[in-house]
Amino acid sequence: MQFSFVSIAALVGSAAAHMAINYPCPRYSPNCATKPPLPDYVGSYDVNIKNPISSLKSGETMPLCKYNQAWPQPVASWTAGQPVTVTFQPDGAAHSGGHCQFSMSYDGGKTFAVIHEELEHCFFNGPASGNQAQVLQYTFNLPQTLPASKSAIFSWSWVNASGNREFYMNCADVAISGSSSSYTGKKMTIANYPGYPTIPEFGGNSKTGLEYYTNQPSVTVTGNGGSAPAPPAAPKQGEWWQ
Repeated sequence: MQFSFVSIAALVGSAAAHMAINYPCPRYSPNCATKPPLPDYVGSYDVNIKNPISSLKSGETMPLCKYNQAWPQPVASWTAGQPVTVTFQPDGAAHSGGHCQFSMSYDGGKTFAVIHEELEHCFFNGPASGNQAQVLQYTFNLPQTLPASKSAIFSWSWVNASGNREFYMNCADVAISGSSSSYTGKKMTIANYPGYPTIPEFGGNSKTGLEYYTNQPSVTVTGNGGSAPAPPAAPKQGEWWQ
């Protein structure tokens, strides 16, 4: 399947733009305060950076991360175990919240391990309806065991609570400093995307689709770009393997 800025434009909804991260700067966003120059093969910035990468209504789909090619250089340098603040662009449509995950990939975007979640009420302080976000930044500690890499990929993904059934994802190229060789976390949840489960509108029930997040298997990612399913945990005292 060929992807282009033309097909991206087809994902534009009739309403105003949706949501996108602002820091770290996602690939080809025109809205960041500082950003690398565009790669030579990219003709223009993505003015539709807030749009979903999959819309079940329109049938349009973009690859995970939306773009397979990285910025020419990292847009942020982070240290394992330290706090980071992820910010979002204002004036978007928050679609009554939903499930957000923040994840890391070390194999070029093939495998993402979750490092933080904001489930049920992402962009809001609690149960809410409407498009006006109450929260436009999240601060959390990076896992202490994130491996070092000059070409890691940080992602934000989102299943919206209300509106068309869509899947959102932005990716930013970051450098990580750390001493661990591997990190094990939940595998990123993908939904409302071809080949994956459909999570319906929440209809006021914020736990809609939550099982696709809580039941995800773990995955181990390594600084050299490897990834593998995490080994099963040892049974607790008094338990036996099933």
